Amino acid sequence: MMGIEWLRPAAFLGSMLYALIGVVIFWVCFVIVDKITPYDLWQEIVEKQNKALAMVVAAMCLGISIIVAAAIH
Repeated sequence: MMGIEWLRPAAFLGSMLYALIGVVIFWVCFVIVDKITPYDLWQEIVEKQNKALAMVVAAMCLGISIIVAAAIH
């Protein structure tokens, strides 16, 4: 019975709530970083194909995700 402990409605809803909170915090952090950079990240990455900036943004996204996950856990 211990293996399906996560199927309880309270545990499942709690996990979903924490996941939603994590996504919202990540999105807010990304918007803040986008606003403090001197250029439009979306235009630079998608339209101008700036691969170096895309890698930096990806690393930043991973860093924010790890911080949010550690804070929620």
